[in-house]
Amino acid sequence: MRRLEGKVAVITGAASGIGAAAAALFAREGAAVVVSDLNDEGGHEVAERCQRGGGRACFQHADVAVEADIVALVDRAVAEYGALNVTFNNAGLGGAIGPIEHTSVADWDRTMAVLLRSVFLGTKHSIAHMRAAGGGSILSTASIAGLRGGAGPHAYSAAKAAVVNLTRSFALELARDNIRINCICPGAINTPLISTRFPGGAAVVEQIFPAIQPLPRCGTPEDIAAMALFLASDEAAFVTGAAMVVDGGFTAGGSGLPVNALNDEARFSGPSFEPAEPIDLSALERAIDNK
Repeated sequence: MRRLEGKVAVITGAASGIGAAAAALFAREGAAVVVSDLNDEGGHEVAERCQRGGGRACFQHADVAVEADIVALVDRAVAEYGALNVTFNNAGLGGAIGPIEHTSVADWDRTMAVLLRSVFLGTKHSIAHMRAAGGGSILSTASIAGLRGGAGPHAYSAAKAAVVNLTRSFALELARDNIRINCICPGAINTPLISTRFPGGAAVVEQIFPAIQPLPRCGTPEDIAAMALFLASDEAAFVTGAAMVVDGGFTAGGSGLPVNALNDEARFSGPSFEPAEPIDLSALERAIDNK
């Protein structure tokens, strides 16, 4: 029997990267999947790919920072497939980057809205549907940047640390409803959110990331999707309030990506499908050489 047979899942940020990999895997494992993203073209493509593979899937446009969009998203899952069993709060962006004294309040607030408010909203509006189904699994994408300093930009790190602690506090409240709350802390994963910012794209990322952790390969979206599948499935029936680290050993003793080398000017890194100024690799290379 497939591991998510009969379950209905909502996945945000599912038009690319981790979300797209999770949607494909969940569908193969028997779940009906509501693919959600701001990127309509990419989202429809992922849903259609799931369908071509024999799975059940549909696309719902949603801005995860807007409460009405989240309400419509979970309502779509119930209307389309009859229930809601799994919510994967995955949508993200890089957010505010640069020295804190030059970071604008608007960029800070937008970062928190997409990375943190979205987890609150996705959890809040899943509860009633999951309670009606006898329980469920809510998981969120956090980051190793939420577990240690220097692994991400300031606003991003603060938001991801909050996701880790919200996971724990939400888990305590919702355990009585048999609703499990967990998060995943990815390390250096080669996703479009990262690779589109590097000159040379994914191929360059494949060369840089293996050097910063014990396992000598780049993490993939499928690595995170595999953990998401476990947390969504009944195999994780006794797992709640956990921050599951998937980082190739980075937090155990990686050399660390010198994030401060890329923190020289204030800017905002949006979703992967939005054009962005490429990272200046010369600063990164100098920082690595000087480590």
